[in-house]
Amino acid sequence: MPDALRALPGTRLSALMPEPRLTGRQVFAAWWPLAASWLLMGTEMTLVSATIARLADAPFHLAAFGGLVFPMALLVEAPIIMMLAASTALSTDREAFATLLRFCTALGLGLTLLHALLAFTPLYDLVLVTLIGPPEGAIEPGRLGLQWMLPWTWAIGDRRLHQGLLIRFDRSRAVVIGTLVRLAVMGAVLVAGLLHGAVPGVAVAGAALSAGVLAEMVSARVLARPVRAGPLARAAIGEELTLRRLLAFYLPLAVTPILNLVALPLGSASIARMPAPLTNLAAWPATNGLVFMSRSIGIAFNEVVVSLSGRPEARAVLDRFARGLATLMTLALTVVALTPLSGVWFGGVAGLEGDLSDVAQTALPLAVLLPGLTVMVSLYTGRLVYARTTRGIPESVALSLLATTAVLAAGAWLDRLPGVQVTLVAFSVGAAAQILWLRLRQSR
Repeated sequence: MPDALRALPGTRLSALMPEPRLTGRQVFAAWWPLAASWLLMGTEMTLVSATIARLADAPFHLAAFGGLVFPMALLVEAPIIMMLAASTALSTDREAFATLLRFCTALGLGLTLLHALLAFTPLYDLVLVTLIGPPEGAIEPGRLGLQWMLPWTWAIGDRRLHQGLLIRFDRSRAVVIGTLVRLAVMGAVLVAGLLHGAVPGVAVAGAALSAGVLAEMVSARVLARPVRAGPLARAAIGEELTLRRLLAFYLPLAVTPILNLVALPLGSASIARMPAPLTNLAAWPATNGLVFMSRSIGIAFNEVVVSLSGRPEARAVLDRFARGLATLMTLALTVVALTPLSGVWFGGVAGLEGDLSDVAQTALPLAVLLPGLTVMVSLYTGRLVYARTTRGIPESVALSLLATTAVLAAGAWLDRLPGVQVTLVAFSVGAAAQILWLRLRQSR
């Protein structure tokens, strides 16, 4: 820095000196804590399904959890998932964050009420059983598991709100701490369920997931306190974040996960209507869990793009990072899918036996493109969120859902291929369609 510039009294260096160009190392530094957090979260499905597989009536409870409980819990929470992106983008000052907190609390309570109606009233039979069509032996376990998942939605929204604040003020490493707390609590409940042995597997799974996310919510609030008391409190009050402005920004984002997560119960309903429904639904949690683990670190890239896209030369640097990450993750899943590692994973780690393991191993090669596709979706979505032109995001997800549904419908109509295989192909086709639309919107 020139000495003359240093000598100027009262000089505001941030105003006179240009912001340094973004580097790949800085992208990696912002990405890896979030990726670690997402990867740890991605282990949840594997840990849960591995626990259920080692308890009584495993096929029915695995089918209930993977085909009904988890997909419906995710769908109910879908409108609140984007609180992370909203908080990262809009938590500019204490007044804006207070508005976001009130909005998040009201939305979380409303969605929790919806979850309760589906889990504890006849709506379960009238709506969920009718739509999903699970095997007879999985219906009551599904009801029990959904009841244990009641705290899930509100806790997810609140912790994502506070995690967005941490990311906004460069505290993304604290997110990993919260995830470790979540996994520790969840793991303790799973181990207790295994040791007891008499509690239904799906109840152990629901209790573990709920306890874990509640613990993470508390930790996120605690870790965010220094930010709220420090940089957030000192930040200059900007333009008022009115409810109208917030809704205009958030609603297009909220539509996105709703459309995205509709694919999960659609996949379950399709599997239930294809050959060997019980076997395929029981194998689905472990298969989907491994695929999601491989995709999770690509999902984490979305918030990185949102937070770094304003830096000089960010476009080229983020593009290079995305291409490298997509290639690496695709190769990693391919190695697992096409070698004996898949048998070790599904038979040893996931605890699947006989036909269940065979179904999972046969289907996994059809998912090898999904990790790379997920990275590119995060890249293009993050750019649109940064630019606050989010209309193209729900459009792309709607197109993805349409493509996914078409493949699932064709698989159910043909009634020849195993449901897990058809579902993974459908998800890949949907992700490719989404990327094409996002690229078109970005170019415009």
